[in-house]
Amino acid sequence: MCLTGVDYFSTLGYQPGIAALAAGALSPVATSVLVLLTLFGAFPVYARVAQESPHGEGSVSMLERLLSFWPSKLLVLVLLGFMATDFIITITLSAADASAHLIENPFFKSLLSGQQIAVTVGLVALLGAVFLRGFREAIGIAVVLVGIYLVLNSVVVVRSFVEVAHHPEVWTQWHDALFRQQSSPFGLLLIALLVFPKLALGLSGFETGVAVMPQVRGAAADTEASPVGRIANARKLLLSAALIMSVFLVLTSLTTTLLIPPAAFQAGGAANGRALAYLAHLYLGEKFGTVYDFSTIAILWFAGASALAGLLNIVPRFLPRYGMAPEWTRRQRPLVLIFGMLALLITLIFKADVDAQGGAYATGVLVLMTSASIAVTIAAFRKREWQRFPFALIALIFLYTTVANSIERPDGLFIASFFILAILAVSIASRILRSFEVRVSSVELDESALSLLREFRVRPLRLVSHYPGLSTPQEYHTKEVLARQLAHLPEDAPFLFLEVSIDDASEFSDVVEVSGVKIGPYFILRARGSSVPNTIAALLLHLRGNGAPPQVYMRWSDDSPLSLAFRFLLEGRGDIPPITHEILRRAEPDKQRRPIVHVGG
Repeated sequence: MCLTGVDYFSTLGYQPGIAALAAGALSPVATSVLVLLTLFGAFPVYARVAQESPHGEGSVSMLERLLSFWPSKLLVLVLLGFMATDFIITITLSAADASAHLIENPFFKSLLSGQQIAVTVGLVALLGAVFLRGFREAIGIAVVLVGIYLVLNSVVVVRSFVEVAHHPEVWTQWHDALFRQQSSPFGLLLIALLVFPKLALGLSGFETGVAVMPQVRGAAADTEASPVGRIANARKLLLSAALIMSVFLVLTSLTTTLLIPPAAFQAGGAANGRALAYLAHLYLGEKFGTVYDFSTIAILWFAGASALAGLLNIVPRFLPRYGMAPEWTRRQRPLVLIFGMLALLITLIFKADVDAQGGAYATGVLVLMTSASIAVTIAAFRKREWQRFPFALIALIFLYTTVANSIERPDGLFIASFFILAILAVSIASRILRSFEVRVSSVELDESALSLLREFRVRPLRLVSHYPGLSTPQEYHTKEVLARQLAHLPEDAPFLFLEVSIDDASEFSDVVEVSGVKIGPYFILRARGSSVPNTIAALLLHLRGNGAPPQVYMRWSDDSPLSLAFRFLLEGRGDIPPITHEILRRAEPDKQRRPIVHVGG
């Protein structure tokens, strides 16, 4: 919970100030709307996500399952772009805000004035160093930071309410300011709903909460397919974080609105971006205020830890499986270096400006929450559950919030578009470069295939590639005559037909399932995989024994090379003979053991 909370709870460092700037005296009302959406919107949605995707893939995997083939993969890549926006900007924005707190501290202001970029770069680099050290160390640090931060915030809140009790006139002043904006309670609520999207940063943390589910302890009876205990504990994690944050959001928005003059929230004001720190220094003294500053700095700096943990859990689960990243991206340390360098680059581009990154952060958070609410709504409608209508309402609210935020702060969409385009470009390049790998996790021959191979004892094993079609002895006789003519297969050389069907060409790695059938005098092996050339190559490598390597006979295609290349990448077919040979050449350098490809026609 603390690893998730360093992102979620750290928003207290700037959320009250943002709420006061956006809503003025209406800040506690708008924050109450945010809390209601947190408890009755975000939490139910992500509790369902935890149930549907308990292995850390989050709402992305739910949406992946709703579609198939390439549309599913493209949707995932787009969502990963928004997720990268959310998580990377979490790292850079939090570090930038931490450096702002440090620079504004009375003891360091003169020493570090004008060093915002340098301090932020140092904090980002230090975060990467912690994760290079190890993941458990990061969790241990998170527990300490969150515990201290919440205790100090409790002290500030209690002291602030003591001050309110000593000056009850602040309630009257707030009441007058509140109804000066709008005399009708209904009108106040409407205004609160309109300004609510600006407060959406206070919803961060849920996606990282489900992303770190592999770290959540389950029950002894849990299985990989049904980790009931882990799901239950993940829900406790989400609910605990939501309840703690909701209490702090309401109390801090109220105290900062009652006790801080509006001018102090404006740009350059003493409470701008650090409302609670302002109260800590004002009512508890400079020493306590400095301790509070350092606690805020520490948790803001480490808020990037939950984001980095989410990226380290999510990226290896999707891109390598799609062939859209090298296999080494499944390992943690290379990814930490990549994400760390990217965060440093973003920091330099935006010059460590918190406000400049706020729109992108909110966009990433809201798009992920909207996609999660849509995913659980569709899942509930498919199962005809009573929750489908509440989920649909929640999805509409998140959709409104996302659209409103994007219209007001379109820079978030521009930054997200950069991440999406970068992911698409890298993914396509990786898919092309890795196309000539065998791309098969295993070859599984069922009993009918094994029985057929035991009966067909001729060596070397010869296979004739045959497009699946009619399954009659006459059809196979015609194919046999054609194959012997075009591929120059000797009349006295017995062979098996090999037919390959494609399951899902968008999958990069797949299990090849092989069955056997005998039609008349003809022996046929039927295989299923994600790509014809890769499936043939994998089967040939699997069937080779200690003797002569197996041989496959094929025909040249009459289509243009360009169209065949696209067909291979998109449909898993294309110019099968040369591609099969190239895959075999790369997989088996030894020519004596490499299966042979014959081509004719």
